Amino acid sequence: MLADDASDLDLRARALAIVAREAGGLARRYLASRNALSVRLKGPQDWLTEADGAVERLVIDRLGAAFPEDRFLGEEQGGEVVDNLWVIDPIDGTANFARGIAPFAISIAYCRAGQVELGAIYDPLTDELFAARRDGGAYCNDVPIKVRTAPLPAEAMIDAGYSHRHAFADYLAIVERLVTAGFAFRQAGSAALGLAQVAAGRIDGYCELHLFAWDVLAGLLLVREAGGWASAFPLYKPGDGRAVLACTPALAPTLRALTDIG
Repeated sequence: MLADDASDLDLRARALAIVAREAGGLARRYLASRNALSVRLKGPQDWLTEADGAVERLVIDRLGAAFPEDRFLGEEQGGEVVDNLWVIDPIDGTANFARGIAPFAISIAYCRAGQVELGAIYDPLTDELFAARRDGGAYCNDVPIKVRTAPLPAEAMIDAGYSHRHAFADYLAIVERLVTAGFAFRQAGSAALGLAQVAAGRIDGYCELHLFAWDVLAGLLLVREAGGWASAFPLYKPGDGRAVLACTPALAPTLRALTDIG
């Protein structure tokens, strides 16, 4: 990487951390007045609140002012895949947020020429900022993080995310195979934080059959930079979704076979 490129990414990394925390503060304020929050369904169990739009607008306004040449792809406002691109999930885990429960998070990735260069996931309820830079490591509140080294399914926990965009029978089949192989599993409701927990060594894997770029780009970078294995997720058209698996390297062959992902 050229020196000018590194300096440019330094500026974006600092701005990303500041904006992610500010966005999380706005989400907390909406959560405090949740009973007055406008909430609707986009589809079965696919929630949308006024907070989602407000948080996304804040992120775009702040980063757009700092980097006017950049473009944005957000879950709520959409966008196009271009060379200098911020990919935003303003509240990942909206169904939890709408009910006033954890977990939920703000997830932001910066991509250049199709490559994810920076990622940040902020948990407003724990005040934890997970951040990664390509070839620069992964951190939680500026402390380096690494994936676990659990070598056996009997020691491992997998967050198996479910989406109504995929057949429920396929999800149940994956869960059955995981449990039969000895894994513990959970379904927490936030892909972004599930991936961040893998990167931080708190759980051992995350899988889901249908996710979008804004759900996972920051988290997949975190896992890779924390020494984990993660399936590929190229930047296609904004609405394209695909299956995702991220885990500790020792468990990758087993989980890839059990989930048929990656």
